[in-house]
Amino acid sequence: MIAWMHRTPLWVVIVVCAIAAGLLLVGAVAHVTDLLHHGLQAYDWAPRWLNLYWSSLALLDPLAAVLLISGKRRGTDLTCAILTTDLAANWYATYGIQHSSLATQPGLQRLIAFTALVLGTAPFVRRHLTY
Repeated sequence: MIAWMHRTPLWVVIVVCAIAAGLLLVGAVAHVTDLLHHGLQAYDWAPRWLNLYWSSLALLDPLAAVLLISGKRRGTDLTCAILTTDLAANWYATYGIQHSSLATQPGLQRLIAFTALVLGTAPFVRRHLTY
């Protein structure tokens, strides 16, 4: 199984890293915009800890994007951690706080797709990146 992972074409690695970095930067812009307009409590309905987590993504998202663009494995690792925790936080916000459903949350749908892309390709991409 490991041998064929090394044969992942470099162009695939570059495309996946570029897409992930671009989407992380889109997320960073959204979080920075929320911070500038609403401060640390951007969502009145959400608990403080959740607002602080989302605010921290204003720094973590661009950091992960820069690490990915520079070809560092830490970029893949950080991106996986960010997306896993962000998906859990948004899932909790949707179901636990807002009592909504996946069908009414297109942002959560996009986050699921992005997380699936990153987690599904991470083992293949990571092998081509440097420490």
